[in-house]
Amino acid sequence: MQYPVFSRRQFLAGTASLLATAHAPQAWAQAAPAGTGPGAGRLVVVFLRGAYDGLSALVPYTDSDYYRLRPNIAIAAPDGSALTALRLDNSFALHPALSPLLPLWQQGVLGFVPAAGLPAPNRSHFDAQYQMEIAQSGKTSAAPGWLNKLAGVSGHATSALGVGEANPAILAGDAAVKLIPRGQAAQRTGVLANEKTRQALLDLYAGNDKLGEAFRIGAGSRMQSAQELSTEKMAADSRRMAAMPEAAAAKVDGALPGTQAQNAQMLAASNGAADPVGLQLDAQHLGTLMRNDRRLRIGFLSAGGWDTHANQGHATGQLAGRLGNLATGITQLRRDFSEPGDVIVMLSEFGRTAGENGSRGTDHGFGNTMWLIGNRIHGGRWHGEWTGLAPGNLNDGRDLPAHHDYRAVLAQVLRGSFALSDSALATVLPGAGWDTRLDNLLRKA
Repeated sequence: MQYPVFSRRQFLAGTASLLATAHAPQAWAQAAPAGTGPGAGRLVVVFLRGAYDGLSALVPYTDSDYYRLRPNIAIAAPDGSALTALRLDNSFALHPALSPLLPLWQQGVLGFVPAAGLPAPNRSHFDAQYQMEIAQSGKTSAAPGWLNKLAGVSGHATSALGVGEANPAILAGDAAVKLIPRGQAAQRTGVLANEKTRQALLDLYAGNDKLGEAFRIGAGSRMQSAQELSTEKMAADSRRMAAMPEAAAAKVDGALPGTQAQNAQMLAASNGAADPVGLQLDAQHLGTLMRNDRRLRIGFLSAGGWDTHANQGHATGQLAGRLGNLATGITQLRRDFSEPGDVIVMLSEFGRTAGENGSRGTDHGFGNTMWLIGNRIHGGRWHGEWTGLAPGNLNDGRDLPAHHDYRAVLAQVLRGSFALSDSALATVLPGAGWDTRLDNLLRKA
């Protein structure tokens, strides 16, 4: 779908309508906290497409099973040197590439839930991402995204903004949203090719010479390379999948069996390509636009390239580079979203196997770490249940379990930042329940 060009405050308004299903309101265990309301804060969701390895980002360094399961890719326990993990508490430490986030932990505004995810394992990138974006497990038919539904119940006509992807499922639905694609997404939709649209974007950054120049340079270079990169990636994926038997090709991505070409297209579309600077630029654009238009209270960003099946690395290497870029993007977001009610949530469709594979990478798993940043977050600590990596505590003997439904984590945030009623929570997050084990996740208002 192409998004029309409007005025400076109306351009790229997406109104794609998808089939919505009715859900009966369910009871939630808590009433809305006093002192909160629709104007209390803003929410930014960062989706890491491809299933990032939370056991490398957040290192359970006191668990001997971690080092037994990962003899080549484990992050060394903290000892003060540059290539070891950064101690957070007696259970967890940060990957050294995430060092820019350490001050947020020390300030008490960064917290995490170490074992969260879908209610049941789903090892298909495509299906797991879609179900997480519509907040309905097991559903494959069209449905509105939960951020779009949040925009609809929050009482603002245009309150959501997505930067980066052309049409993310999480923002699709009846509520009007603003979408600003970049890179391959912009090339596919023709957004940056449209001179009027390009100029409208540049006008938004007229008061910020540095940011405007970054967008101008990025738009030009991405337009030149997007088609070439897309063609090369699809060709490579097709060659790789075509070399496998039909069933094996489906198993690689965890998808249902289909034609080899379909599986290759699904893999390319759902996993995304790593963009070394894209997230930071997207974060800058999102911050500028939401600062200029205070009606925008919901923001969405994504970053791909996290499917590390081979040569994942440890303190250095492939994953470390991506985590370093992620840390830069997240600290940029924190600078722009640091008002009392602002919350940044970072999540991924599933985690990765507790043990490394024969290619010194990790395969598709289940539970994963959800990160939360904001002044309302009870940070400097982790929340929820953690049972370690002993064989008897793993899902199917291989994965970190998801002790907490990701929707229960989101419910805490939406109740705290948007003061949603029981019926509104049930509309935005259908089928979810209130998890009392997470009741200390947000500070009391």
